[in-house]
Amino acid sequence: MPYHKDKQQAFQAAQQGTEQARDVYEAIVRNDPNYGHDFKRLENEVNEAMEQINNALEVASETQRPQLMQFQQDLQTILQQGNNQG
Repeated sequence: MPYHKDKQQAFQAAQQGTEQARDVYEAIVRNDPNYGHDFKRLENEVNEAMEQINNALEVASETQRPQLMQFQQDLQTILQQGNNQG
């Protein structure tokens, strides 16, 4: 079933993208002189992950959908918190 495989791959890419964005966020130190540069990287990671989530949502199964929506929320929260730290 190639369709099922695509679904799984899309979901895993979205999950991985979200985790990467989380890692970048956690690596940013609030008073770091490179904060601006790091935040730009965080924004890029989040945007990439959001794209992967949107792609995954197009083919997602009913069980994957709520988790993908949660990833989106997590990423939005990460961006907001990152913004507040700057």
